[in-house]
Order: sequence, then structure tokens, then C-alpha cells
Amino acid sequence: MQEQARQIVRRLKDAGFDARWVGGCVRDALLGRTLKDIDIATDATPGDVRRIFGDVKFAGASFGVSLVHLGGHTFEVATFRRDGRYVDCRRPESVEYGTARQDALRRDFTINAIFLDPLTNEIFDPADGQGDIERRLIRTVREPRERFAEDALRLLRAIRFAARLDFAIEPRTWEALVELAPTIRAISPERIRDELTMMLVGEHPARAFALLDTSGLLALLLPEIAAMKGVEQGERYHPEGDVFVHTMLCIENVEPRTPVTCWAALLHDVGKPGTFARSADRITFYGHDAVGARIAEGILRRLRFSNDDIRRITAIVARHMRFMQAHDWNAATLRRFLSAETIHEDLAIHRADCLACHGKLANWEFVSGKLREFEESHEPVLPPPLLTGNDLIGLGYRPGPLFAEILASLQEEQLNGTLTSTEEARQFVAEKWPFETTS
Repeated sequence: MQEQARQIVRRLKDAGFDARWVGGCVRDALLGRTLKDIDIATDATPGDVRRIFGDVKFAGASFGVSLVHLGGHTFEVATFRRDGRYVDCRRPESVEYGTARQDALRRDFTINAIFLDPLTNEIFDPADGQGDIERRLIRTVREPRERFAEDALRLLRAIRFAARLDFAIEPRTWEALVELAPTIRAISPERIRDELTMMLVGEHPARAFALLDTSGLLALLLPEIAAMKGVEQGERYHPEGDVFVHTMLCIENVEPRTPVTCWAALLHDVGKPGTFARSADRITFYGHDAVGARIAEGILRRLRFSNDDIRRITAIVARHMRFMQAHDWNAATLRRFLSAETIHEDLAIHRADCLACHGKLANWEFVSGKLREFEESHEPVLPPPLLTGNDLIGLGYRPGPLFAEILASLQEEQLNGTLTSTEEARQFVAEKWPFETTS
């Protein structure tokens, strides 16, 4: 990827243009981190880029951004620009092509305003981003209130970068962030969702949420999560502290770190504040899994998640307490649980949940071990049914409520190993539901 990005710079320079790497790739290179993508800035216009590279696509022609495909990778090639006045906390009312210096000084944070010529290793850094990298600081380019007022999403970006890089937020930048936190309401739910997701799947998510909380952004965006603070838990199973502390440990521990698993970890106990009860000798949260699934659905819909993600995440929240009975399940119950679409995510959340409190993994080891047995044997967790609805019709039974009862009973017996053939299944049905009782 890096060699292909150098080729793009070389071809632009050979055509007489200035071109450099910019933004996160330069920051990460200076920090010795792996580069995930490379953005290129140039004084070539989108039309120039098309003439040089042929069939390119425009990701935002009005912002001068072209997509160049080379060697199986896609690179953003953006024309140096300066932005006009921002009027809605989201976007400039006008954009003009500019110089490299103007392009650097329009950017959000100093650590993202560094240019690198990959052919000469020359650095262009008019905002002293290198100094802030050495000082481990997140600082806005120019006046922080102005920068945050231009695009309120930068409030979340500041926190995400601080958490991911383990940097501090420069005091004046932090003061402006706290003061302007309410302007986050101007940002679309989709953009907020994406920033929060990057915090969750990234490094140090608990620090990101601590900063969200301290800044006031958490109460504005996820009041249901803020409500976990101070909600006590029983020390026997939760020596780590309240529901918020537990949840922060859970999001740190979850693996693999996918959007689904991380959001499920964040939301798995969201029903606890509303189900808290204290008796003489214990604290309980009866039904918090079902309540939490309903609350989680509301949050996810508010943030415009896809229907598929909502379905998966709420299912995980609703099922996360079922592991407590795992050793008491019969074979049929176990196999039905293992057949769930989200079983791998269920296991990930249960493991993180346990590590965030008592640390006992016996139920996780039992269930994951059973799943591994099926996967290694290539035996289907749910085998094809011995009889289908059509088979029952062929035997003379009429479709109706009884069908579901018969088919469920057949599956139970099959999964428990008491029925192993079609003939045994027919005999079982005939004996338990004599034909004359179904007419």
C-alpha cells in the first residue's frame, strides 16, 4: 500500500504538481504505528487527477476529493483547499482551492495537519503537530472554540484520538470542548454512531467513555449509559463496583472487537438501573436482560443502526444471562442455544462479562467446549427434522396449532437422542397423538 501511495505522489510530481501524504497516516508513521490507509493532498484539481490516472471516481467533487484505484487499493487524493464560513456546526458554506499551508490550517487537530513528502521524507508542519506528538497532546489548529463551532463532530473526534493514542487533551481545547458539548445535537445520528463505534472497537474504549462522561457528552448522547453510574451491585458477584464500572471493564475485555460485540458489551446491562431492587440481604436486577434488550433497541434505532445489527445486538443482550443455567440444560436445550445465529458473539460477551466481575469462566468453558465439539465433528448442531409439516399432512393430520406442538416435541426428542429415525418418529406421533383426536 505504501509503495502504491508513493507511486501516486511520483506521478503527480512528474506531471508538475505538488503532492504529499497528509493526516492520520503521517501522524501514525511518526508514532511508529501501522498505517491503515494513506490520504494524499495535492495542488492538482480533480480534473487534473483524472487526466493523470484515467478512470477515477469523485468522493466529493465540491470538496476536491478524488478516489484513485491502484494495485488493489483505493486512495483519497484531495486538492489543497481552504474552507469558507461554517453556518450549521457541520460543513462550510463554500470551499476554494488553496495552498498546502491553507489546507493544513483548516484541519481539526495539529497532529492531523502534518504533511509528508514520501519521496524525500520532507515534513511540512505549520501547526507544530510534531511538537504535540512529542508532548502527547490533542490540540486544535488555531482557536479551539472556532474549530469546534465549525464542525461539532470534532468534539467526539478529540475524545477518540485522545483515547486511542493515550494523549491528554490540551487545557484550552478541553475547556472549549466542555463548553460546546451541547452543539453535538446538530450532528446527524449516523455520524455520531460511527464515531462512537470507532471509540468502542478502538484502543482504550473505557478511557473514551470516561472522557465522554466528564465532558457532558455521554449524558447528551447516551443518557441510558450515564444512568449506570452509581447503581450498586452485590459484592459477591461484582466486587469491581457499580454498573458503569462493570460495563467499562466489559468493553475493555471483549474479544473479538467488532461493532456488534462492542455495542452488545456496552448495552448488555443497560436494563439494570430500571430493575434495581434491594432486599435485606441482597441487590437484584430481575428481568434486566429483557428490559435491557428493549432499551438497547431504542438506542440503536435512535443512532440509525441497520435492522440486521439491531436484531443481532438486542438478541445478545436478551440472551446474556442464560449461561447461568448452562450446566442444567438437557441436550435439546443446549443444542438449540448453540444453534443461535449470534452464538459466537454470545460467548464473547459472556466471557467479557465474567472477566469484568468475578472472573469465573466455568460456564463459558462448558458452552464453548460443546460448540467446539460440534464444529470439529462437522455434525450439525440442529440436524434435519425426522418429520416435517408435509410429512404430518401425508399421515393425515390437518395443519393447525397442533402442528407446532407435534414438531416441537419431535425436535425435543430427536435432540435428546430418544428418537433417531423417521420410523421411530412416526410411531411416536401415532402413539402420542392418535389420529382420531386430530379430526
